[in-house]
Amino acid sequence: MIINKQVGVFLNLVHNKFKQYVTEIFEGEGFNITPEQFLVMDTLWDEGVLSQQEIANIILKDKNSVVKLVDGLEERNLVRRVSNKRDRRQNLIEVTPYALKVKDKITALAMEAVNHVIEGINKKDLENFLIVLSKMGENLNKDINLLELAKKYPSNRQIKESA
Repeated sequence: MIINKQVGVFLNLVHNKFKQYVTEIFEGEGFNITPEQFLVMDTLWDEGVLSQQEIANIILKDKNSVVKLVDGLEERNLVRRVSNKRDRRQNLIEVTPYALKVKDKITALAMEAVNHVIEGINKKDLENFLIVLSKMGENLNKDINLLELAKKYPSNRQIKESA
């Protein structure tokens, strides 16, 4: 197989298997949450109350996808929509007390999954892999720099609050 085809096939296979693996881990521990929903939750846990558009910008998804993710999280009592007092046309998304209660457990499960996936890969190879992935992302959209995004989030605000 030529390398260009391998890149596409491997990225797709690993992406799909990773999502399936994380979903199985969450479900095995009694959490009915998808990896994409976890990404929203993790963002809210780190950044605090956000608009759906702000979430979309951070996780690089379109607003309509975020609306569907938030709908699912709201059904699971993990988030709630509240009116923005400054702009009543906009909903803000905040985590529920239940979400705060399960945060550490769900986050630990997600980290356990990632640690399993990267097991046996040295730090330098992982750093190079992230550089390559970032370049691939940039090739798809010049406005997106994944390495810069990683430096920006979680925000300094959240880091200061937890210190």
